[in-house]
Amino acid sequence: MKHLLYTLCIALLVVSCKNETQSTPKDSLMPKEVTKTVATKTYPENITKVFDAHGGIDNWNALQALEFTITKPTGKEVTTVNLKTRQSVITMPNHTLGFDGNNVWLNSKNEEAYKGNPKFYYNLMFYFNAMPFVLADNGINYGEAKPLVFEGVTYPGIRISYDNGIGSSSDDEYIVYYNPETFKMEWLAYTVTFNTKAKSEKWSFIKYGKWQTIEGVVIPDTLTWYVVEDNLPVKKRNDLPFTDVKLFKTALPVSTFAKPETAEVVE
Repeated sequence: MKHLLYTLCIALLVVSCKNETQSTPKDSLMPKEVTKTVATKTYPENITKVFDAHGGIDNWNALQALEFTITKPTGKEVTTVNLKTRQSVITMPNHTLGFDGNNVWLNSKNEEAYKGNPKFYYNLMFYFNAMPFVLADNGINYGEAKPLVFEGVTYPGIRISYDNGIGSSSDDEYIVYYNPETFKMEWLAYTVTFNTKAKSEKWSFIKYGKWQTIEGVVIPDTLTWYVVEDNLPVKKRNDLPFTDVKLFKTALPVSTFAKPETAEVVE
């Protein structure tokens, strides 16, 4: 099919060129749009129902960029992401952290040192905010997980693992727990392997209890981390609201994510 489409496009181009010569505007500041393929990727039934409960994977795939704000004790962090390329930039009071598609970079606005690991953090909050749709990425494997029982409710689970070499932490694992009646995502369990580069048996838990609908998709409004005992959530620890959330149907210019001259590439 791809060869046929390519041949047809070449034929049309030749005919057009014979009729008249046209100059095509060249916008080097905009990323290439990702076109839809003829065949739709097939997902397991349970994760498909979760996607559908949040507006559907087709609606999500039609979107090109995302922006949100979180507030920390040090001030507001504004995260902007091109969804197809995963280029990102996080603007903080004292630093700007970005990923230009190839390198992670850090720009300090004053003498205060950045506390944290830029390569770990640059897409961390995006990943939590883009749930559940980020779990439609390529290289993901879906399996069954033991249900989570919390306060008398049983939540079925979908276990997520990654092919080797996918992302910077392919040994990370996730479990999505969904409402058995609405199929809306209710919990996320996850492991962190960035520093160890090895499988972990230590699970953290986030309650996805509040959502907001933007551009036809249902995405998180507030996350609630829980204290964990024996790899199970026991009590609320802290909330993290997402504010000023915006979704765009047009990708943002690549210059949005370019490394400033004063920034340093994070090795």
